[in-house]
Amino acid sequence: MTYYRSRVVRKGNLPRHVAIIMDGNGRWARRRGLPRTAGHRAGVKTVKRIVTAAGETDIKFLTLYTFSEENWHRPKSEISAIMKLLYETTKKELDELAAKNVKLMATGRIEALSVRRRTALLEAIETTRNNTGIVLNLALSYGGRTEILDACRAVARLVKDGKIDPDELTEGDIRDHLYTNGLPDPDLLIRTSGEMRLSNFLLWQTAYTELYVTDVLWPDFTEEDFFRAIWDYQNRERRFGKVASER
Repeated sequence: MTYYRSRVVRKGNLPRHVAIIMDGNGRWARRRGLPRTAGHRAGVKTVKRIVTAAGETDIKFLTLYTFSEENWHRPKSEISAIMKLLYETTKKELDELAAKNVKLMATGRIEALSVRRRTALLEAIETTRNNTGIVLNLALSYGGRTEILDACRAVARLVKDGKIDPDELTEGDIRDHLYTNGLPDPDLLIRTSGEMRLSNFLLWQTAYTELYVTDVLWPDFTEEDFFRAIWDYQNRERRFGKVASER
Protein backbone atom coordinates (compact mmCIF):
# COMPACT_ATOMS: atom_id res chain seq x y z
CA MET A 1 0.00 0.00 0.00
CA THR A 2 1.46 3.37 -1.03
CA TYR A 3 2.26 6.16 1.43
CA TYR A 4 -0.77 8.39 0.87
CA ARG A 5 -3.20 5.53 0.27
CA SER A 6 -2.34 3.99 3.64
CA ARG A 7 -2.70 7.34 5.44
CA VAL A 8 -6.05 8.04 3.74
CA VAL A 9 -7.43 4.63 4.70
CA ARG A 10 -6.34 5.00 8.31
CA LYS A 11 -7.69 8.51 8.73
CA GLY A 12 -11.18 7.91 7.36
CA ASN A 13 -13.30 11.04 6.77
CA LEU A 14 -13.36 10.30 3.05
CA PRO A 15 -15.08 12.64 0.61
CA ARG A 16 -18.33 11.08 -0.48
CA HIS A 17 -18.23 12.66 -3.95
CA VAL A 18 -15.07 13.59 -5.85
CA ALA A 19 -15.18 15.56 -9.10
CA ILE A 20 -12.19 15.89 -11.43
CA ILE A 21 -11.34 18.33 -14.22
CA MET A 22 -9.05 16.10 -16.28
CA ASP A 23 -6.80 18.70 -17.86
CA GLY A 24 -3.50 18.43 -19.69
CA ASN A 25 -3.90 15.72 -22.32
CA GLY A 26 -2.91 18.06 -25.15
CA ARG A 27 0.15 19.44 -23.35
CA TRP A 28 1.23 15.94 -22.39
CA ALA A 29 1.19 14.93 -26.06
CA ARG A 30 2.84 18.14 -27.30
CA ARG A 31 5.78 17.76 -24.91
CA ARG A 32 6.39 14.33 -26.44
CA GLY A 33 6.00 15.44 -30.04
CA LEU A 34 2.78 13.42 -30.36
CA PRO A 35 -0.65 14.34 -31.77
CA ARG A 36 -3.23 15.52 -29.24
CA THR A 37 -5.19 12.31 -29.75
CA ALA A 38 -2.28 10.40 -28.17
CA GLY A 39 -2.78 12.49 -25.06
CA HIS A 40 -6.46 11.63 -24.96
CA ARG A 41 -5.69 7.92 -25.28
CA ALA A 42 -3.16 8.17 -22.46
CA GLY A 43 -5.79 10.00 -20.42
CA VAL A 44 -8.19 7.06 -20.76
CA LYS A 45 -5.64 4.83 -19.02
CA THR A 46 -5.54 7.30 -16.15
CA VAL A 47 -9.33 7.21 -15.93
CA LYS A 48 -9.22 3.44 -15.46
CA ARG A 49 -6.62 3.71 -12.70
CA ILE A 50 -8.47 6.43 -10.79
CA VAL A 51 -11.91 4.81 -11.07
CA THR A 52 -10.42 1.60 -9.66
CA ALA A 53 -8.61 3.45 -6.86
CA ALA A 54 -11.70 5.45 -5.91
CA GLY A 55 -13.92 2.37 -5.90
CA GLU A 56 -11.48 0.38 -3.77
CA THR A 57 -11.33 3.23 -1.23
CA ASP A 58 -15.11 3.30 -0.81
CA ILE A 59 -15.67 6.71 -2.40
CA LYS A 60 -19.33 6.68 -3.45
CA PHE A 61 -19.42 9.08 -6.42
CA LEU A 62 -16.83 10.13 -9.00
CA THR A 63 -17.69 12.78 -11.60
CA LEU A 64 -15.28 13.28 -14.51
CA TYR A 65 -15.36 16.34 -16.77
CA THR A 66 -15.16 14.30 -19.94
CA PHE A 67 -16.24 16.69 -22.70
CA SER A 68 -17.51 20.24 -22.26
CA GLU A 69 -19.93 22.17 -24.42
CA GLU A 70 -17.04 24.45 -25.33
CA ASN A 71 -15.07 21.45 -26.58
CA TRP A 72 -17.44 21.27 -29.56
CA HIS A 73 -15.55 24.32 -30.90
CA ARG A 74 -12.30 22.37 -31.20
CA PRO A 75 -11.07 21.20 -34.63
CA LYS A 76 -13.43 18.66 -36.16
CA SER A 77 -10.66 16.09 -36.45
CA GLU A 78 -9.98 16.23 -32.71
CA ILE A 79 -13.68 16.06 -31.82
CA SER A 80 -14.09 13.05 -34.09
CA ALA A 81 -11.10 11.33 -32.47
CA ILE A 82 -12.40 12.01 -28.95
CA MET A 83 -15.88 10.74 -29.80
CA LYS A 84 -14.43 7.63 -31.43
CA LEU A 85 -12.33 7.04 -28.31
CA LEU A 86 -15.38 7.50 -26.10
CA TYR A 87 -17.33 4.96 -28.16
CA GLU A 88 -14.50 2.42 -28.23
CA THR A 89 -13.81 2.78 -24.52
CA THR A 90 -17.49 2.45 -23.61
CA LYS A 91 -17.80 -0.79 -25.59
CA LYS A 92 -14.44 -2.17 -24.49
CA GLU A 93 -14.70 -1.44 -20.76
CA LEU A 94 -18.34 -2.35 -20.21
CA ASP A 95 -17.61 -5.87 -18.99
CA GLU A 96 -14.98 -4.56 -16.56
CA LEU A 97 -17.33 -1.87 -15.24
CA ALA A 98 -19.91 -4.56 -14.59
CA ALA A 99 -17.33 -6.87 -12.97
CA LYS A 100 -16.21 -4.08 -10.63
CA ASN A 101 -19.82 -3.21 -9.74
CA VAL A 102 -19.47 0.32 -11.16
CA LYS A 103 -22.70 2.18 -11.92
CA LEU A 104 -22.29 4.42 -14.97
CA MET A 105 -24.26 7.58 -15.61
CA ALA A 106 -23.87 10.68 -17.75
CA THR A 107 -24.87 14.30 -17.24
CA GLY A 108 -25.06 16.98 -19.88
CA ARG A 109 -26.67 17.47 -23.26
CA ILE A 110 -25.85 13.97 -24.45
CA GLU A 111 -28.39 14.35 -27.23
CA ALA A 112 -25.60 16.26 -29.01
CA LEU A 113 -23.71 12.97 -29.45
CA SER A 114 -24.25 10.98 -32.63
CA VAL A 115 -26.97 8.34 -32.50
CA ARG A 116 -24.42 5.51 -32.61
CA ARG A 117 -22.32 6.87 -29.76
CA ARG A 118 -25.28 7.94 -27.68
CA THR A 119 -26.84 4.51 -28.08
CA ALA A 120 -23.66 2.79 -26.90
CA LEU A 121 -23.50 5.09 -23.88
CA LEU A 122 -27.15 4.57 -22.95
CA GLU A 123 -26.76 0.80 -23.31
CA ALA A 124 -23.80 0.88 -20.91
CA ILE A 125 -25.78 2.99 -18.45
CA GLU A 126 -28.69 0.56 -18.62
CA THR A 127 -26.43 -2.48 -18.24
CA THR A 128 -24.85 -1.10 -15.05
CA ARG A 129 -28.05 0.46 -13.69
CA ASN A 130 -28.41 -1.99 -10.81
CA ASN A 131 -24.76 -2.03 -9.78
CA THR A 132 -24.20 -0.98 -6.18
CA GLY A 133 -20.56 0.11 -6.19
CA ILE A 134 -19.10 3.51 -7.03
CA VAL A 135 -21.19 5.76 -9.28
CA LEU A 136 -19.10 6.96 -12.23
CA ASN A 137 -20.70 10.09 -13.65
CA LEU A 138 -19.38 11.31 -17.00
CA ALA A 139 -20.01 15.01 -17.66
CA LEU A 140 -20.52 14.90 -21.43
CA SER A 141 -21.40 17.84 -23.66
CA TYR A 142 -21.65 19.56 -20.32
CA GLY A 143 -21.67 23.25 -19.39
CA GLY A 144 -22.44 24.63 -15.95
CA ARG A 145 -24.19 27.76 -17.20
CA THR A 146 -26.26 25.74 -19.67
CA GLU A 147 -27.23 23.36 -16.88
CA ILE A 148 -28.50 26.23 -14.73
CA LEU A 149 -30.28 27.76 -17.72
CA ASP A 150 -32.00 24.46 -18.55
CA ALA A 151 -33.05 24.10 -14.90
CA CYS A 152 -34.47 27.63 -14.87
CA ARG A 153 -36.42 26.92 -18.05
CA ALA A 154 -37.89 23.77 -16.51
CA VAL A 155 -38.91 25.63 -13.36
CA ALA A 156 -40.31 28.51 -15.42
CA ARG A 157 -42.58 26.07 -17.23
CA LEU A 158 -43.85 24.79 -13.87
CA VAL A 159 -44.50 28.36 -12.73
CA LYS A 160 -46.33 29.08 -15.98
CA ASP A 161 -48.48 25.99 -15.48
CA GLY A 162 -49.34 27.09 -11.96
CA LYS A 163 -47.51 24.17 -10.33
CA ILE A 164 -45.03 26.38 -8.43
CA ASP A 165 -45.66 29.73 -6.77
CA PRO A 166 -42.72 31.95 -7.77
CA ASP A 167 -42.73 33.56 -4.32
CA GLU A 168 -42.20 30.13 -2.77
CA LEU A 169 -39.43 29.02 -5.12
CA THR A 170 -36.53 27.37 -3.27
CA GLU A 171 -32.99 26.30 -4.06
CA GLY A 172 -34.31 22.76 -3.94
CA ASP A 173 -36.63 23.49 -6.86
CA ILE A 174 -33.62 24.49 -8.96
CA ARG A 175 -31.48 21.61 -7.72
CA ASP A 176 -34.18 19.10 -8.61
CA HIS A 177 -33.93 20.15 -12.27
CA LEU A 178 -30.15 20.14 -12.61
CA TYR A 179 -28.52 17.43 -14.72
CA THR A 180 -27.02 16.06 -11.49
CA ASN A 181 -30.35 15.63 -9.72
CA GLY A 182 -29.99 12.68 -7.36
CA LEU A 183 -26.25 13.16 -6.80
CA PRO A 184 -24.81 14.89 -3.73
CA ASP A 185 -22.71 18.00 -4.31
CA PRO A 186 -18.99 17.23 -4.67
CA ASP A 187 -16.99 17.36 -1.47
CA LEU A 188 -13.72 17.66 -3.37
CA LEU A 189 -12.89 19.00 -6.84
CA ILE A 190 -9.48 18.07 -8.26
CA ARG A 191 -8.03 19.91 -11.24
CA THR A 192 -4.92 18.65 -12.97
CA SER A 193 -2.37 20.63 -15.05
CA GLY A 194 -2.24 23.66 -12.73
CA GLU A 195 -4.95 25.84 -14.24
CA MET A 196 -6.74 27.91 -11.56
CA ARG A 197 -10.31 28.00 -12.85
CA LEU A 198 -13.54 26.00 -12.85
CA SER A 199 -13.99 26.10 -16.63
CA ASN A 200 -17.79 26.16 -16.42
CA PHE A 201 -17.89 22.91 -14.44
CA LEU A 202 -20.53 22.22 -11.78
CA LEU A 203 -21.00 25.92 -11.04
CA TRP A 204 -24.06 25.41 -8.83
CA GLN A 205 -22.85 22.25 -7.12
CA THR A 206 -19.38 23.48 -6.12
CA ALA A 207 -20.53 26.39 -3.95
CA TYR A 208 -18.86 24.81 -0.90
CA THR A 209 -16.66 22.20 -2.55
CA GLU A 210 -13.03 21.95 -1.46
CA LEU A 211 -10.68 22.69 -4.37
CA TYR A 212 -7.37 20.95 -5.04
CA VAL A 213 -5.14 21.94 -7.96
CA THR A 214 -2.04 20.03 -9.01
CA ASP A 215 0.48 20.79 -11.76
CA VAL A 216 0.52 17.13 -12.79
CA LEU A 217 -0.92 16.60 -16.27
CA TRP A 218 -3.84 14.18 -16.41
CA PRO A 219 -2.05 11.33 -18.27
CA ASP A 220 0.67 11.45 -15.59
CA PHE A 221 -1.80 11.58 -12.68
CA THR A 222 -1.29 8.48 -10.55
CA GLU A 223 -3.20 6.75 -7.82
CA GLU A 224 -0.73 8.27 -5.34
CA ASP A 225 -1.50 11.76 -6.71
CA PHE A 226 -5.19 11.00 -6.22
CA PHE A 227 -4.69 9.90 -2.63
CA ARG A 228 -2.51 12.93 -1.95
CA ALA A 229 -5.49 15.09 -2.92
CA ILE A 230 -7.76 13.03 -0.65
CA TRP A 231 -5.27 13.40 2.21
CA ASP A 232 -5.21 17.15 1.71
CA TYR A 233 -9.01 17.19 1.87
CA GLN A 234 -9.07 15.08 5.01
CA ASN A 235 -6.91 17.61 6.81
CA ARG A 236 -9.10 20.62 6.06
CA GLU A 237 -11.85 22.00 8.27
CA ARG A 238 -15.10 22.46 6.36
CA ARG A 239 -17.17 25.22 7.97
CA PHE A 240 -19.74 26.02 5.25
CA GLY A 241 -19.72 29.71 6.16
CA LYS A 242 -19.84 29.12 9.91
CA VAL A 243 -17.11 29.28 12.54
CA ALA A 244 -15.96 26.10 14.21
CA SER A 245 -17.96 26.64 17.41
CA GLU A 246 -21.21 26.99 15.45
CA ARG A 247 -21.03 23.65 13.66
